[in-house]
Amino acid sequence: MTDVVKYLVSFEVNGESHRRDVDPRLLLVDMLRDDLRLTGTHVGCSTGNCGACTVVLDGKTVKSCCVLAADVEGSRILTIEGMSEGPDQLHPVQEAFVENHGLQCGYCTPGMVLSARQLLESNPSPSEEEIRRGIAGNLCRCTGYVFIVKSIQAAAEATTTDKRPSAEGAEPNP
Repeated sequence: MTDVVKYLVSFEVNGESHRRDVDPRLLLVDMLRDDLRLTGTHVGCSTGNCGACTVVLDGKTVKSCCVLAADVEGSRILTIEGMSEGPDQLHPVQEAFVENHGLQCGYCTPGMVLSARQLLESNPSPSEEEIRRGIAGNLCRCTGYVFIVKSIQAAAEATTTDKRPSAEGAEPNP
């Protein structure tokens, strides 16, 4: 039996630099969960259909069960653990999901929240149709999507409100 050649990969996850020797067959989701202990990225179908393993890779959402760890050389990755400033300060999308009952069992939630975040970054005021299209790669078996859509609409409203100048002409919040 021959030894498997490993690849040295340097990348950033949630703002922290990492270097790992990885097996060329190792999936990104497995590296995140098993090696880095970032278990908020869930494994659902392992085929790229459900979106439970969604992360943001270099500014785009990807299904981490379909990405080889060896292919993230030089990349920046955001997982659900990196969404907020700390345990007591949720990102506006996370707050909206909590306040608007956008989760039930919670299994799809990390991928759904990351997809919603990316949607709102590219389209701060999406229509309901645009929201539904924006989360189409993330499946939920519990909620029927009504409260998920409502949560994303609330997050859009909260984030656009934070960016509007007040009536007195004050600068928008960063």
